[in-house]
Amino acid sequence: MSDIRNNWSKEEILAIYNKPLLELVFEAATMHRKYHNPREVQVSSLISIKTGGCSEDCGYCPQSAKYQTDVKAQKMMGVEEVLQQAKNAKEGGASRMCLGAAWREVRDNRDFDNVLEMVRGINEMDMEVCCTLGMVTEEQAKRLADAGLYAYNHNVDTSEEHYGDVISTRTYQDRLNTHQHVRKAGVSLCSGGIIGLGENEVDRIGMLHTLANQESHPESVPINALVPVAGTPMENQEKVSIWEMVRMIATARLVMPKSVVRLSAGRLDMSKEGQALCFMAGAGSIFAGDKLLTTPNPSQNEDMELFQILGLNSTEPFSKGSKPEIKMSYKESSKKQEMEAKVKQWKEEMATTKK
Repeated sequence: MSDIRNNWSKEEILAIYNKPLLELVFEAATMHRKYHNPREVQVSSLISIKTGGCSEDCGYCPQSAKYQTDVKAQKMMGVEEVLQQAKNAKEGGASRMCLGAAWREVRDNRDFDNVLEMVRGINEMDMEVCCTLGMVTEEQAKRLADAGLYAYNHNVDTSEEHYGDVISTRTYQDRLNTHQHVRKAGVSLCSGGIIGLGENEVDRIGMLHTLANQESHPESVPINALVPVAGTPMENQEKVSIWEMVRMIATARLVMPKSVVRLSAGRLDMSKEGQALCFMAGAGSIFAGDKLLTTPNPSQNEDMELFQILGLNSTEPFSKGSKPEIKMSYKESSKKQEMEAKVKQWKEEMATTKK
């Protein structure tokens, strides 16, 4: 039977998840070596280009305007400031730059135009650039692709059954629609979820089932551990154990062998030994820097020390896909292009009439 499948049953995935831990890790490590270099881990950097004031009610997120947290709404960062941070991240060893905005959805305005310029500038630095901006239309995804976007992140968060207990302002299908728009634009898809949202094991399996049975597996699958934040509905959730993270990473590795499984939020609470076990189980990426959007993260020095201890190297950019070509069509929406074409036609017709 082929390793790459898109017809997993929830029972099959649950059976994998509940295997004896050492056996599960061994099988995942074996699969990881088949499709990935076990000595390499991609280092990504994440910038919150627009923080706070989000209209969504995601129960885990301190950026929601509906909750009283220490995160205050800020205006969007300037293009040059973001490009300078990307340059600093590259010099620090990052090969992917991720831009996050606390938006429910992308709107065709000056802010989006600025995001497009950020994407173009980072692409020209020879870095992979990923965005997580909320929902996007097919045309917006195409403009991002034309600007040089390498990947788009849009997590499903949890299972469809548990989703309504986490968020009410966006449907599960809305998230899957954005996946389709990203795919149609030819952009790499990054989608995973968070554990520790009050879900049970069946919900965790449901999340993986959704992703593993897509026509094409997401190229990246982030596995996040909830970082409870005071003021959010989930501030009192118990933190997940390292063993739960290892099981999720190993199971994701086995059901989506070619995907890069990303060890994401929650690393600050993990020991070096725990993180090493996650790498052994198939994690192939981390986020570097002291903060992930609004939650704390291990320092870059700590990560480089861990890499040295484990004999790991940073993955080069575009090792899993070619560098996107920038097309100047990203500057204008199709609606504007159509309008300009009509105006041009009208002028030509007027000139012919005058003759």
